[in-house]
Amino acid sequence: MQDYLPTFIRFLAVASGIGLTMAAVYTGLRALGVRGEAATGYALIMPWVLGFLIWTAFPIFASLYLSFTNYNVIQPPTWIGLQNYVRIFTKDIDFWPAIRITILYAFFSVPLGIAGSLLVAILLSTNIRGLGVYRTIYYLPSILPAVATALLWRWLFNPDAGLLNNLLRPIFGLFDLSPPNWFGNPRYVLPAFIIISLWGIAGSNMVIFLAALKNVPRHLYEAAEIDGANAWARFWSVTLPMITPVIFLQLVMGIIGALQIFTVAAFIRATPAAGKFMNILIYQAGFQQFRMGYASALAWILFALILALTLLVFRSSEAWVYYEGARR
Repeated sequence: MQDYLPTFIRFLAVASGIGLTMAAVYTGLRALGVRGEAATGYALIMPWVLGFLIWTAFPIFASLYLSFTNYNVIQPPTWIGLQNYVRIFTKDIDFWPAIRITILYAFFSVPLGIAGSLLVAILLSTNIRGLGVYRTIYYLPSILPAVATALLWRWLFNPDAGLLNNLLRPIFGLFDLSPPNWFGNPRYVLPAFIIISLWGIAGSNMVIFLAALKNVPRHLYEAAEIDGANAWARFWSVTLPMITPVIFLQLVMGIIGALQIFTVAAFIRATPAAGKFMNILIYQAGFQQFRMGYASALAWILFALILALTLLVFRSSEAWVYYEGARR
């Protein structure tokens, strides 16, 4: 019990501080003439605001400051201006290969993932026997730990004893070729990670598409059938336009997630000749080489890349996303 007493006291101190802050906010707002209901609301969101400022906003601005410094964790940071950024763009031999493989991975994996999720959702939206069982099976991958999934794929892609190469060996044998060394040959590293990304077809993305398909108004299909539209025409002219807001959401979230790939790449050691993903480069600079300033600069470059691509998708959405009730 004595071992936990200091932790318990600190917990009480933090909880009391938050409670006093909430009371001070409520009292201050009431003194300024704010209505009681509004003052209560502002006071109740204070714990979230404090958590955001301490655990999110402060680290963001701290990393921005550190990106302009030379900081090795042990010694205080030293201001060096833009030297980290200049070194990244001009001298870091790992940076441009990392940008290349990260963007190519997002370029191929995101559209394939969206198309695959939509196809699975369409198949599961039909009225077939045992549909609940199929939906449960297809959702299971989303609840598996990412590390376990990475280790599973590492075994599947093993060049000697992996299941995939054991299946491909007879086919390659017909042409007197050897199965690919997926993570040892730079030519196969990117295709291997793209294949692994298709694991995400089943899971939460599929469930979101399934809900979107169920919300497409039935009378639109009835009108299309009266006009003589076949199944493909109904999908192209009715289903696809009505679910474009969900496709837009999946596209934005997919780009953000793909550009930040880390767990699978960290547990599957591919040959460095193929390039490292940006998050792996940031992790190695910060937590293996203890160059936190340099790692912060890399992180802000990745942030700028994600922001640019996300804004591009947002700007293009006006041309292809349909919002019911929106003024055209």
